Amino acid sequence: MTDAIETPRPVARPAAPSALLLLAHGSRVPEAKEYTRALARAVGSSWAGRVEVAYLRHTRPRARQALSMLAEAGHEQVAVVPLLLLSSAFHSRVDLPKALSDPLGRAPLVTPVLGGTTGEPDKRLVAALRRRLAELDVEFDAVVLVATGSTDVGAYAEVAAMASALGTDLGLPCRAAFAATSTPTPGEAAEELRRAGARRIAVASYCLASGVLYRETVEASTAAGVVGVSQPLGDAPELVALVLERLRQAGAGPT
Repeated sequence: MTDAIETPRPVARPAAPSALLLLAHGSRVPEAKEYTRALARAVGSSWAGRVEVAYLRHTRPRARQALSMLAEAGHEQVAVVPLLLLSSAFHSRVDLPKALSDPLGRAPLVTPVLGGTTGEPDKRLVAALRRRLAELDVEFDAVVLVATGSTDVGAYAEVAAMASALGTDLGLPCRAAFAATSTPTPGEAAEELRRAGARRIAVASYCLASGVLYRETVEASTAAGVVGVSQPLGDAPELVALVLERLRQAGAGPT
């Protein structure tokens, strides 16, 4: 008599997310949320699930509110794409886990930040920055890449690496600068470029949406005599592609 062969039971795979939550920082500037909503609409045109937005502060709904709403609507699994700083800085490492703790339903599936998962500047972000600079329709011979600012050493290095990548792509000198917290300021970076021979300097805004710091960047850069300041990345096609890529990496995006 031979031993019976037990048929292995199939392993149930976790349900794929049926909803996406874009989690932005939030701002006291009213139009800031329109940038996030525009990105949500653009992503929604390429992703079959429901797309919502939430914010860490200043604006509602907050993350827990949005997750509770989605759970009550029957979405058992939600994917969260962080739209915070474009790097693995303090907001991503500290504020994000805190904001997503103790949801009403199942813990969400959180994707990596948009800035990159390999430590190298993402080519799509470089292309999006170049797109926004082209929209200025002005000639320039040097660029200042302005991020919001962070005390995180790693985030500082990531912004500097992006400035180097953008400069290489444009074939022009490019210096990193920060709207707050870190140095150099936009004006200081522009002056450094002028000392090196630049005459027409443009500012590339390395941010996702308008806000207080973006407005301050425009004011400081204009006072420094730059030829133009690009718009936030917003719903740039390259940013939409990057969101969808993060969803694919998390097992939730279109194939």
